[in-house]
Amino acid sequence: MSRRSRNAFLALILTQAVHSTEEYFTRLYSVLAPARLVSGFLFGDPRIGFVVFNASLAAFGLWCYLGPVRHATPSAAPLAWCWVILEALNGAVHIIWAASAGAYRPGLATAPVLLVIAVVLGSALRRAHAASNAAA
Repeated sequence: MSRRSRNAFLALILTQAVHSTEEYFTRLYSVLAPARLVSGFLFGDPRIGFVVFNASLAAFGLWCYLGPVRHATPSAAPLAWCWVILEALNGAVHIIWAASAGAYRPGLATAPVLLVIAVVLGSALRRAHAASNAAA
């Protein structure tokens, strides 16, 4: 993976952590059925379940960065592409949800940033792949 890809990956993970924080403080777990289901399933208190789930997601993202991505292992690019898809969908769904409601919905403030960084990372991954194919 290129340095740009690694930096974009880290930015995506850190932005997801900020996004999760926004969702927590705006109580996404109270207004969106899937978030309520996952949060309530993990613990009786949906606030705790939401924190545990999102902290686990961020921890997994940091593990991906500190391990495979940073050290450019063979699994780095496939993992990064999984994150690109996950976060692009996450950002897009928040934007569509708020647009369809005609109002702010939890997570909207950081969703465009997630979407943009996911696109930047996907583009960097494609360029790095094309460059490695051209060199071979």
